[in-house]
Amino acid sequence: MMKKTPRQWAVWFLILNAGLIATAAGIALFKSPNHFAMGGTSGLAVIMSALWPGLNVSGAMFIINAALILVGFLFLGKSFGWGTIYASVALSVYVAMFEWLVPLKAPLTDDALLEVIWAVILPGVGTALVFNIGASTGGTDIIAMILSRRTSLEVGKALLVPDFAITACTFFIFDIKTALYSLTGLLMKVFLVDIVIDGINSRKYCTIISSHPEEIKEFILTKLRRGATITRAEGAFSGKAEVMITTVLSRRQAVYLRNFIRSIDANAFITMVNSSQIIGKGFREM
Repeated sequence: MMKKTPRQWAVWFLILNAGLIATAAGIALFKSPNHFAMGGTSGLAVIMSALWPGLNVSGAMFIINAALILVGFLFLGKSFGWGTIYASVALSVYVAMFEWLVPLKAPLTDDALLEVIWAVILPGVGTALVFNIGASTGGTDIIAMILSRRTSLEVGKALLVPDFAITACTFFIFDIKTALYSLTGLLMKVFLVDIVIDGINSRKYCTIISSHPEEIKEFILTKLRRGATITRAEGAFSGKAEVMITTVLSRRQAVYLRNFIRSIDANAFITMVNSSQIIGKGFREM
């Protein structure tokens, strides 16, 4: 892996904590007051706080995460990352902070559907931010890592095992409405995380064939400050020699490029394809 600069580490740390804070807000403000147990340590903590009224969700999360960290060291040894430990502890601290700042004895609104939507959106976005930088929120991720190491399950599938098991418990502990909302929220979260990650990393893979390749290349290099690849091609129908330019841009840069090409060559041929897996210098690291 490439070494990060101090600035890159600072940005990584800020994004990690932003994701954890968003996740904590969803847990404390929407999951906990509604008893939405959508898997994860937060779901198990919601169940525990319902069974033992004197125990709040943040306290239950501390207990669960401490136990999981111990299990992680026992089964994973040195491969068990310090980042996972930090995330597990920090998430519990942030949940406690929200419980202190916004103490709730009842849901914020009387609209259960609205509550479950935000109970999914905030942790979903937060988890996506954390996953996107290659980190973890800890908790049941530790169980998933152990299952994937000890069985043939992939990490993604292994993560669903404890989450569905925890959510299934709501059918025996809470009313059917709360249980169904919890199950719905879990399914929504699974899709939302992938959607957010793809949205964050979405780029435009552009291919241009024009009679003004030098001007376009210069615009990409100097104005957009991006690289490009020049390929000598031949038109299949005309047999004419062509110059094909390929580059990867952000959405905004792609709009600038399209407008520029339109101003100098109305007959240019352009394709722009969405991609969320652009890896290399200037984009995501390996």
